[in-house]
Amino acid sequence: KKYIFFILILLVYDLMGQSPSVKERITNLPNFDEKPIHYGYYVGLNSYDFKFEYVDDYYRINNYPDIQVNSTSGFNVGLIGDLRINRFFNLRLEPGLLYTQRDLIYPELPLFNSENDLIREVKSTYIHIPLLLKISAKRINNFKPYVTFGISTDYNLSSNSKNTDDNSSNVFRTKSRSLNYELGFGFDFYLYYFKFSPSIRGIFSIENELISDYDKSSPWTGNIKKMYSRGVVINFTFE
Repeated sequence: KKYIFFILILLVYDLMGQSPSVKERITNLPNFDEKPIHYGYYVGLNSYDFKFEYVDDYYRINNYPDIQVNSTSGFNVGLIGDLRINRFFNLRLEPGLLYTQRDLIYPELPLFNSENDLIREVKSTYIHIPLLLKISAKRINNFKPYVTFGISTDYNLSSNSKNTDDNSSNVFRTKSRSLNYELGFGFDFYLYYFKFSPSIRGIFSIENELISDYDKSSPWTGNIKKMYSRGVVINFTFE
């Protein structure tokens, strides 16, 4: 991910390196932000994690390490609908598809029978629907920074929520729908034919996503009270 931030720094330096009082650059898409409604699309990468709340601090009391989460990079793709409110505020709907995978590494509890029991793969395919408020700074030549925040809902097509098997059959189940809040920032670059906007955003679930096993003393879910998704998303937007 470091090379992505390096590219962003170079773009910002290139667009802002000349002071407007010294040299006026050619203004690309001068009337773009005056459109009441416009559309676009995005592609990007993501990395998701889980936050756990445990039952009575079971692991700490028994001197076990917490469940570890190994995250793998996923991808995002989606569409954008942008409604102009005024010069600095836009309301955006950004429905898309997010794919990610997290591997849960459990501590070696006495109830586990083999090393295969210590690992659970949690694959997620989200239909991601965020409603965001975009707050932009004043445009400087062909550059403009902004921040975004809002809420989103996820429909997990890989949740296994309707599966009658559980972890005793190597099936980790999560709820099919969750609600999140989102915070992020990015930069608008006005190019000759379109606007390019790289951004980074945090996604934080506010609803418990865990479906417990049928056995209340299950070593996989019996010690977990709640489980929340947390994600970092990098999007490249074309409008």
